[in-house]
Amino acid sequence: MADVIRTVMPEFGATGSGFAIADPEVDWMSRAYAEPRHAYFVFELEGRVVGGGGVAPLAGADDGTCELRKMYFLREARGLGAGAALMARCLEAARGFGFAHCYLETLTGMDAAMRLYERSGFRRIDAPMGATGHGGCNRFYLLAL
Repeated sequence: MADVIRTVMPEFGATGSGFAIADPEVDWMSRAYAEPRHAYFVFELEGRVVGGGGVAPLAGADDGTCELRKMYFLREARGLGAGAALMARCLEAARGFGFAHCYLETLTGMDAAMRLYERSGFRRIDAPMGATGHGGCNRFYLLAL
């Protein structure tokens, strides 16, 4: 998934500190998501990982809020319904972990992603939540689970 993240994020100008591409967990996703109330799912196409996404407790927030994290797809995986399927799986996991809300942050230009979030029931909020360290993001969403 590190290769997917490092391929996709520059397409949208999301490079350097302030974006998920710089998070230390990108190099050790399996370890990062092995913690309680964490889940990460990948999407394979012809035996190759071409996308993924997960949920985990939102750092710096109450116990009832999780974050949709590291949800990215290579170009060849877009438009196949993988995003909607993965979103459903992530939200199912979040509910199973007992979260009441799911938060996410993104940035201007990720229009298809924002349409998916809104179709999934997320509502735009005015300010960031928690302590993600992603100061480069400028769009914030919340969903009551």
